[in-house]
Amino acid sequence: MQDMDIIPGPGLFPAHRCKTIHVVRHAQGVHNVEGDKNYKAYLSPEYFDAELTPLGWQQVDNLRKHVVASGLLERVDLVITSPLMRTLQTAVGVFGGGSYTDRVDGLPLMVANAGNSGRGAISSFNSPPIIAAELCREHFGVHPCDQRRSISDYQFLFPAIDFSLASQEILLY
Repeated sequence: MQDMDIIPGPGLFPAHRCKTIHVVRHAQGVHNVEGDKNYKAYLSPEYFDAELTPLGWQQVDNLRKHVVASGLLERVDLVITSPLMRTLQTAVGVFGGGSYTDRVDGLPLMVANAGNSGRGAISSFNSPPIIAAELCREHFGVHPCDQRRSISDYQFLFPAIDFSLASQEILLY
């Protein structure tokens, strides 16, 4: 069998009618650190809707540098994320417009220190639209880290994100 590289040629649809989908997992969350040591830690209420760790933010910064340097950011038409703190932080950190300047950029994607991040506000300027969709959640389960805040809380912390595809109710299944 030949090498599995994609060979240009005729396909089902012309390339100009196709979209490329990139899937990005959230960066390291606080729940991941203790959960890796002891799986039962995922049951701790301390990790409700877990935010990113400092290492997680470093991972976000590294991915952003790659996305910008490769020119990918200019080709992204839309970002879809789950409505959980760590995924929202990852999405805005990677695909956001950089530092927010009040009264210049419109609404920020993320306000300063959202989710105890210690980060400044992130701009929506030159950023693709970001939509939070309930069905993008990894799990609906008993672990507090997989449960979330109310959408109104997120709308305050992430004002430029579209939450129309996320349920207004807090889902705790």
